[in-house]
Amino acid sequence: MSFFKKLKEAISSKTEAVTSKFIGGLAKTRDAFGKVGELFLRRKKIDEAFFEELEEILIGADVGVNTVMALIDELRAEVKKRKIEEASELQPILSEKLVEMLRGSGEDAGLRSNPNGITVILFVGVNGVGKTTTIGKLAWRYKQQGKNVLLAAGDTFRAGAIEQLEVWGQRVGVDVIKQHSGSDPAAVMFDAVQAAKQRNVDVLICDTAGRLQNKVNLMEELSKIHRVIQREIPGAPHETLLVLDATTGQNALSQAKLFGEKSGVTGLVLTKLDGTAKGGIVIAIRNELELPVKFVGLGEKMDDLQEFDADQFVHALFAGLVQNESAEENT
Repeated sequence: MSFFKKLKEAISSKTEAVTSKFIGGLAKTRDAFGKVGELFLRRKKIDEAFFEELEEILIGADVGVNTVMALIDELRAEVKKRKIEEASELQPILSEKLVEMLRGSGEDAGLRSNPNGITVILFVGVNGVGKTTTIGKLAWRYKQQGKNVLLAAGDTFRAGAIEQLEVWGQRVGVDVIKQHSGSDPAAVMFDAVQAAKQRNVDVLICDTAGRLQNKVNLMEELSKIHRVIQREIPGAPHETLLVLDATTGQNALSQAKLFGEKSGVTGLVLTKLDGTAKGGIVIAIRNELELPVKFVGLGEKMDDLQEFDADQFVHALFAGLVQNESAEENT
């Protein structure tokens, strides 16, 4: 059975709506990856020139130099091991390697929750990446599941941040715990946790400041927030999600490295994938940081925040090739 056929079977259990979300949301990135498909069709022979061109295309698609070099090395090894001669035979192997890379251990899928009480999710990320919007959409997802949700306005630094979160709270139908601008974020978190306990809340979603000009202060602030939450709810926060703007490409990778381990990040959210051809950065970030991608933003609608799925992602990147191969198999 071909890899593409396996890929189609792997996503057959998913709803058509989710599949179309990924295919539609990754349209611009698919155009960038289309050059890969053209290369496999245009070049029959696998030689050094083939690998050089493939390397150039993948780097141009924002897959990241380190990740591309690792992929090319793995493809060279497979060519030698399987005695592959025709370029077309290498396409499904590339797709397979990408799925493996994006999937990681497979133990990171979905958000962790607290089976014994309130689940606390902390959001971090620089300003302008879509953090507040993501919080609103995630709150909506939980509401659709029948959960009692509360938001904490912990970004007391940026002008308008509290008001922006309140707008989302009203839109989704959840309350927002806040203090005045310039307040101690840890104090806001304390209030939010107490309110969550009193109101029998299922999920508490916390916003934080996104400034990086003074990284030391930011990291100290995040550490303090962690301590306050952990003291009130042992084991919390259950997820610390770093939000990255996919349209910034390699800069998103740099931001992720800046936050690093000190902020206790457990997973990533890649926003605005529908507005960029730089979706390949998802592969680079997943590979270089070894952090699971939990969600991706594939549009502006409330349900366009989708749980990340490696099979769906790669299927969407090579959707045209999957259709072409299926047509060939049926003739």
